[in-house]
Amino acid sequence: MNEAADGVVSTERDGAILRITLDRPARRNSLSRPMIDAFVAALTAAATDDSLRAIHIRGAGDDFCSGMDWVATNSAGQRPRTGDLVRRIPLTSNRVVELIHTIALPVVCSVRGWAVGLGCNLALAADFTVAADDAVFWEPFIGRGFSPDSGSTWLLPRLVGLSRAKQMLLLGEKVDAHQAAEWGLIHRAVAASELDAVSEQLLSRLVSGPTVAIGLAKQAIAYGQHATLTQSMNQELFNVELSSRTTDFKEGLAAFRDKRQPDFQGR
Repeated sequence: MNEAADGVVSTERDGAILRITLDRPARRNSLSRPMIDAFVAALTAAATDDSLRAIHIRGAGDDFCSGMDWVATNSAGQRPRTGDLVRRIPLTSNRVVELIHTIALPVVCSVRGWAVGLGCNLALAADFTVAADDAVFWEPFIGRGFSPDSGSTWLLPRLVGLSRAKQMLLLGEKVDAHQAAEWGLIHRAVAASELDAVSEQLLSRLVSGPTVAIGLAKQAIAYGQHATLTQSMNQELFNVELSSRTTDFKEGLAAFRDKRQPDFQGR
């Protein structure tokens, strides 16, 4: 692999945090096929790593991610077989979005500059996205002649409602960081100089929480998006049963009894 051309998705263990960096700044961190494969592998491994308690996703340089690099994902001069997208996308870009959305760990995205297409949807799928005030969220699919993908038609209406989702998806309107925060598209917009500090404060808070209970709560929230109230409450019962068997649950009760802050270990 030519890393300079194809880019890399690098991973770093920082205590109980897995830091994932999209590293292709010359192309605004657009994702090549090798990068997508590495991204899927990193998230898949993290999903079963009991030593992890949070995931942090960021872009190298001045941008977060400008989407999928469609040129790089196709062989030069060779027309893909019919149905190529149907076979490929569920295992690549869609899989990344699914993993971020469903992994039983809190996921924080730090966004600078452009978050476009798949890059925008990565930020939407995260549990918390903190954006610098120079960030721009853009779903350019229609303007390029094809329909939206990578979960945008599911994520956007649930985050900002149908009218605003259509502004972004059908009109291709760009949304800046402050507007995104006002709409509820992201967690928070901050000055560029504060992005790292605010992201670290959020990660510190999440990584010190009851990891199993957080993961179960995340799962229940996602389940509730397509379930009735009764179904959701039934799911909550199973999750409470599981979380009440953790060491962190016992610590939470002890801390409440002793009138102190709990010291959760993620177990």
